[in-house]
Amino acid sequence: MPQVNEQTEQLRRMKRLALSLLLGAAGLYVLARALQGVHPGFAYLAAFAEAAMVGAIADWFAVVALFRHPLGLPIPHTAIIPQSKQRIGENLAAFICQHFLSNEQVLGRVREFDPAAKLAGWLAQPRQAEWLGRLFADAMRYSLSALEDSRVQHFIHSTALARLEQLDFAKLSGQVMAMLTSERRHQALLDELLQLLDDTLAAPEVQARLAEAIAGELRNLEYLGWTMKRLGVDEWGGEFSTLKLVKGLSGLLDEVAHDPQHPLRQRFDNYVAELVERLQHDPALRLKGEQIKTQLLAHPQLSAAVGQLWRDTLDWLRDDLGREDSSIRAKVSGAALLLGEKLQRDAAMQSWINEQLLAAAPQWIARYREDIRRHIASRVDAWGTEELVSELETNLGRDLQFIRINGTLVGGTVGLLIYTLTQWLG
Repeated sequence: MPQVNEQTEQLRRMKRLALSLLLGAAGLYVLARALQGVHPGFAYLAAFAEAAMVGAIADWFAVVALFRHPLGLPIPHTAIIPQSKQRIGENLAAFICQHFLSNEQVLGRVREFDPAAKLAGWLAQPRQAEWLGRLFADAMRYSLSALEDSRVQHFIHSTALARLEQLDFAKLSGQVMAMLTSERRHQALLDELLQLLDDTLAAPEVQARLAEAIAGELRNLEYLGWTMKRLGVDEWGGEFSTLKLVKGLSGLLDEVAHDPQHPLRQRFDNYVAELVERLQHDPALRLKGEQIKTQLLAHPQLSAAVGQLWRDTLDWLRDDLGREDSSIRAKVSGAALLLGEKLQRDAAMQSWINEQLLAAAPQWIARYREDIRRHIASRVDAWGTEELVSELETNLGRDLQFIRINGTLVGGTVGLLIYTLTQWLG
């Protein structure tokens, strides 16, 4: 508002100056005409003043005609801006879109700006990384405060239960398994299990426990147990049986691991495929899944446990975010700083980011350029006539008053030259 008042005051001063020059030219003309008989030079002064008045009035008319009808008279082609408001808005919008929002202009500025390098440099500054961490922490604290409201908690609880009740657990499990087992991905899991089993059987402590278990079974034989124990054959038999068992299982596992078409693999494939099919389409299995889901959701201890877990999580977050040495804030700041440093050193990644922005920019420019054009045109058209005239005159009127001032001086000079040439040519 102070700026507008200052501009208005400057406009008033310039108007007074232009009017003063016009009145001065008029007074000078009267004085020169009155003294013309005293000295021939007053005739030249009168010619200057007369032309100055004509120039001042003509330029006054031109300036005023831009904004309103001079003296309130409906003279044709006056009040140009109010009568052309819609066209001015459309032309202004088209000009801005053509010269400031064209694809070439925007893409050129993006290339010149190099956003990836600017982002990397910004993130690599510890102060900026710390600011990001604090901003994230403040946002989380605000979110936690909002979540404490009982209405929010009730909404989240009821919404979550409603969504869980709508889930078909069996079918969803089948879909997840189908995705995880596509392209025989489950065979990789089988390979890991086989390797784990082989490593477990090869462990000395496992073999010792197996040998002890087999020896114990040998001691329990109805007729031979006492004799085998007396002769110490039970321990030897346990160790021997364990060695044979481990060797046999290891050989089988190795055989399965190196044969993609092994019958055990085929049986595993068939079992997984059958389980996926049953989970998705077997009514009995899906009904069982619904029963389990209903029992779980209706169980009071589950609800209490989930509620307590939710409260404990919120308390931990609130406590951590409230400390000056917040681990969450430190991790966010550290991640931002690390990202900035890595991005600074990775020219290829910077190039990729810039390429993605340049590739996506045209469609966004095309999408919003027309919206911007329509907004500018509609905004100008929605302005009241007095508001539009006042805004333009306040911002441009001071410079336009120089037209009146220059018109007065230039008009007087031209008039003086014409009168002088006329006199010289007789």
